[in-house]
Amino acid sequence: MTEYPTSQEGPQPVASAGGTDEAGHGKAPIAATEAVRTHAAGAGTGPAAEPGAAAAAAASDVRAARSAAGPGSGLPRPRAAASAEVPAAAGSGPGQDHDNARPRDTSDGADAVDAHDAARGTGAGQAAAGGGSGAPGFQGAGGPVPGAGAPDATAARREGDRLRFVGAATRRIARGIDLDEIVLGLCRATVPTFSDAILVYLRDPLPVGDERPVGPVVLRLRRTDRLRPIDDLTDISSTIGAGMDLAGAAGATGELDFSQLPLVGPQGDLPAAELCEIRPGGALAEVLRGVRPVFASSVGARAALPELLGVDHPLPRGNRAVLAPLRGRRRVIGAAVFLRSPERPAFEQNDLLVAAQLATHTALGIDKAVLYGREAYIADELQRTMLPDSLPQPTGVRLASRYLPAAETARVGGDWYDAIPLPGSRVALVVGDVMGHSMTSAAIMGQLRTTAQTLAQLDLPPAEVLHHLDEQAQRLGSDRMATCMYAVYDPVAHRITIANAGHPPPVLLHLGGRAEVLRVPPGAPIGVGGVDFEAVELDAPAGATLLLYTDGLVESRLRDVWTGIEQLRERLATTAQLTGLDHPPPLEALCDDVLDMLGPGDRDDDIALLAARFDGIAPSDVAYWFLDPEETAPGRARRFARRALTRWGLEDLSDSLELLVSEVVTNAVRYAERPVTLRLLRTDVLRCEVGDDSPQLPRQRRARDTDEGGRGLFLVNRLARRWGATRLSSGKVVWFELPLPGAGERR
Repeated sequence: MTEYPTSQEGPQPVASAGGTDEAGHGKAPIAATEAVRTHAAGAGTGPAAEPGAAAAAAASDVRAARSAAGPGSGLPRPRAAASAEVPAAAGSGPGQDHDNARPRDTSDGADAVDAHDAARGTGAGQAAAGGGSGAPGFQGAGGPVPGAGAPDATAARREGDRLRFVGAATRRIARGIDLDEIVLGLCRATVPTFSDAILVYLRDPLPVGDERPVGPVVLRLRRTDRLRPIDDLTDISSTIGAGMDLAGAAGATGELDFSQLPLVGPQGDLPAAELCEIRPGGALAEVLRGVRPVFASSVGARAALPELLGVDHPLPRGNRAVLAPLRGRRRVIGAAVFLRSPERPAFEQNDLLVAAQLATHTALGIDKAVLYGREAYIADELQRTMLPDSLPQPTGVRLASRYLPAAETARVGGDWYDAIPLPGSRVALVVGDVMGHSMTSAAIMGQLRTTAQTLAQLDLPPAEVLHHLDEQAQRLGSDRMATCMYAVYDPVAHRITIANAGHPPPVLLHLGGRAEVLRVPPGAPIGVGGVDFEAVELDAPAGATLLLYTDGLVESRLRDVWTGIEQLRERLATTAQLTGLDHPPPLEALCDDVLDMLGPGDRDDDIALLAARFDGIAPSDVAYWFLDPEETAPGRARRFARRALTRWGLEDLSDSLELLVSEVVTNAVRYAERPVTLRLLRTDVLRCEVGDDSPQLPRQRRARDTDEGGRGLFLVNRLARRWGATRLSSGKVVWFELPLPGAGERR
């Protein structure tokens, strides 16, 4: 394992006896220090020198040096007096750093460490193992040692504390399932146990899988956390608010007390740069490439931290900051900065291993969260594109819909709904459910929905549509099973035709508040094969509401499907009584009220809901004629249209309607062999429908100057608001719409 230097500071200028260094720490007199070093060296070199005598002499000289230098000298204390001096150390001022009181990283400092070890009667390895850690439960280095085996027991106990802390912290990090939970788990696990403050930077945007960044690598401050709240501010915060720069917040000691800084960061935490662009070949890039955590006092981190946090951000001295790169499975995805205030011991060498473990688990968790987020996004997009963005607004019926996934962790399902406008102002209502909650189920659902739309445009009967869907499901695979309800509503005849393929029966809410479960043949699910589907035709009175749904609404682990259907019927009846018996409840509010019946444990499956309010078209707003395919048919059609407009008070549309009717009927008579149908519908628009027995659909083309025909559809396209042609099983229908005068007021 590579060892990291605990300090990269060079030799400091020597102050006078009893003075302080530039960090504000007390320093021992030169003479006392030299005396300790000389005596320790002499005690260990004489041939007749006993180990115990050498240790006792060294300890005596250390006590003498301590007495001469004062309590802030920075020299190690005798172990017998350590316990008595702990209260004094805890009550010392913020400028006295008792953990940083070890000698410098120079040759003289090494001699002093040897003298210290001799005075304590332990080896260098035992002294290193006894260093203090700032985490609660990590024992300090100054405790009394009753026997020779006590240092090993203390070191083992402290290593056990570290392992238990790492285990608890990684478990808390692993509990998160999304990005914010994982980062929050890291912050809560480390503050205040491991550090006083933490800053977490992540790449923006975070790479997913094997994606390679194409632009510059940018780190964004994702979250910060610290030990003390904003209300616990000292006078230094008011000094900063009055105009003092952040560097001056370090005070006379030269070290920054993060607990006294106001929260001015981008998320109300530590003052740090929100964005950082990593320069190729820069100090920050080199530290991140090295992967392993480093102390802020190391050569690379000294230049990398200002690049990450900002040049104006004050940095603690010594080993009170750790920069830990966050490396995922393939690349570095961010960095974490752990900070300690001068009131607690600085980080040790073993704390780098703790930081490495925390950074590794956090980075791997973030990798998983990003991949999970991408999969959830794909699932949401797949489900959204498989379902209609908006429902059509066909004549004579109003529609509302809802879709709920089974759970946040299973956002993809096989439930779908659809509303398809049909010729003759009819509309097809479809609700289906593919077995399973996976991408495969959603893909099969999309194929079946597309097939149903194609079959509906052919104007096939509902039973025939289900038969073709069953054949399509068998072609997709032997285990592709689904249930489906297909209904066609005719607003002119006020009738609805329903065919069922193993789906729960629909519920019809009448205008008077009575709710009934419609008796439709159950049928077999789609994909079984070799079964016939039966359709039933029922009345659809004006003002009634038809509710189509999937089994997720009525079936769960707590109730069977028929109990849920009865509860749904009762809920609809109760809602109708609350809104009044003379008018139906609003559709959107009705859908929300139906979903409110779901309680805890009722979301075992996804839910698709389609509600249709039947308004119908009054017989007085419909005009219908049969025209023989003769040359006089266009003239008769113009007369019939003129009479209907006069009866409806729409004489202003007479010229436009007669021209367009003449053109469309002329085209129909040219190819028809049986009588041509002409129908006018007055709703929010004036709709004209012309049907014949020819399956060939008309196509608009640009006529040449010498052509005698080919301009009829061009006129229809220019004068009508909308027009179209639909192929039927018995031929085709060409239709167009004209806006009514004052249509906005009518609607």
